[in-house]
Amino acid sequence: MSGIQIYDSLEGRLRPFEPLQAGRVGMYVCGPTVYSHVHLGNVRTFLSFDLIFRYLQYRDFKVRYVRNITDAGHLVDDADEGEDKVGKRAKLEQLEPMEIVQKYTVNFHEVMQAFNALPPSIEPTATGHIIEQIAMTQQLLANGWAYESNGSVYFDVETYHAKQPYGILSGRDIDEMRSGSRDLDGQTDKRSPLDFALWKKSKEGEPFWDSPWGTGRPGWHIECSAMAGEIFKEYPIDIHSGGCDLKFPHHDNEIAQSEAYYDCDNWINNFWHTGHLHIAGKKMSKSLKNFTTIK
Repeated sequence: MSGIQIYDSLEGRLRPFEPLQAGRVGMYVCGPTVYSHVHLGNVRTFLSFDLIFRYLQYRDFKVRYVRNITDAGHLVDDADEGEDKVGKRAKLEQLEPMEIVQKYTVNFHEVMQAFNALPPSIEPTATGHIIEQIAMTQQLLANGWAYESNGSVYFDVETYHAKQPYGILSGRDIDEMRSGSRDLDGQTDKRSPLDFALWKKSKEGEPFWDSPWGTGRPGWHIECSAMAGEIFKEYPIDIHSGGCDLKFPHHDNEIAQSEAYYDCDNWINNFWHTGHLHIAGKKMSKSLKNFTTIK
């Protein structure tokens, strides 16, 4: 027994932490979307998991700490509409999308080094795992968990929910989500407003890749599922982590597509989330423009 107790977000309680393999821990942390400079609120999350990484090593665990770089697929409103964050910044700065990715990835690394954070064991990028994301999407389509629509592919939340409850991490009630969603009224390619993109047809000026459904880019959520699955191979994974704002929609959607893909009901053994850094009673964020830069 490790003697370590953790607060598991999925169960909503403190519970003993025991890795699946004695002496070894696999930890996946959702990393930054590299489209702008990180601020103090961003760093707070990554420093929290740096401390956890150090502590687990101090307790003599062999830790595989994976923290990804999101360099495509993350839209400005965290849903399936709007512009790609990297693409939008590229237009504003009149640079190529990959120049934006390089510029802000370097900045992120410089900032974490300034705070004396340890580098992760592996730092995969979303653009480095396009093949795995396409393959995962194809399998979800083949097994009836997804559908193609006008060059995009969407996960069918209602089909999934008929087998396993959707939204269990955030605690959201699907009936309330249905009633709170606006009528699609032909304004989108989705069958339901609850469905989310696995692959999105690219718009003009956005990064794109070839796929069986035409040129496009991965959805934000499929990226982490594919990268975690490729690196860890087995499931459940010991720890999946990030800021508490990722519980919905990002982590709830990861759970749904991954458990559909693996035909399991326990893709992650422990979900650990950090809280926000607050300023004047509000979450520090770029959208609220109340953030403190590292400089």
